[in-house]
Amino acid sequence: DFSGRDIGGYVDEARKKVASLAIPPGYRLEWSGEYEYLVKTEQRLTVVIPLTLLIIFVLIFLNTRSVTKTVIVLLAVPFSLVGSFWLLYILGYNMSIAVWVGIIALAGLDAETGVVMLLYLDLAHEQWKREGMLTSIAGLKDAIMHGAVKRIRPKMMTVCVILAGLLPIMFSHGSGADVMKRIAAPMIGGVVTSSILELIVYPAIYMLWRGREFRRR
Repeated sequence: DFSGRDIGGYVDEARKKVASLAIPPGYRLEWSGEYEYLVKTEQRLTVVIPLTLLIIFVLIFLNTRSVTKTVIVLLAVPFSLVGSFWLLYILGYNMSIAVWVGIIALAGLDAETGVVMLLYLDLAHEQWKREGMLTSIAGLKDAIMHGAVKRIRPKMMTVCVILAGLLPIMFSHGSGADVMKRIAAPMIGGVVTSSILELIVYPAIYMLWRGREFRRR
């Protein structure tokens, strides 16, 4: 009975138990089989994960043509990781290949939703500027509030659709269910927290950035 834990957790526990054993000279203890493949895959992930983040950064930069906007969009990723790690902790899941796959998928999804949020805020900012209402910090705040409020319904629809597709996986049984649960868990936790933090923190960060530009002008 794995009780929600993966093979990496059992090997770590076994290592602690055999650490006090005296191994005769000429013998050595190695962990092979599925765990050996797990270690090799984790080594590859140390290259794949930074490369994935770099690709996401480049794609967003090509879309926004601004380093500042790209960084603001990527702030959505830490927002989602908060929920991912909390749900993994609650479920007792260790970091595994399946969990990292879910986190990578979540990073791409949140980068996409961050781009859409930035688009809504930019459109509201340009509308206020075009209509001559962007004459004070209060006007800037109203423009950002207008753009953020328009994003609530699409964001909630996105979250509901994702949860409707992933939640049944968490209650599934049978062959491959344990792996699929570890892919879905970080995505579920991340989508919930990112939906809340993006709607609350994201406009505030945008306000600080645009407010600094406004005062400079």
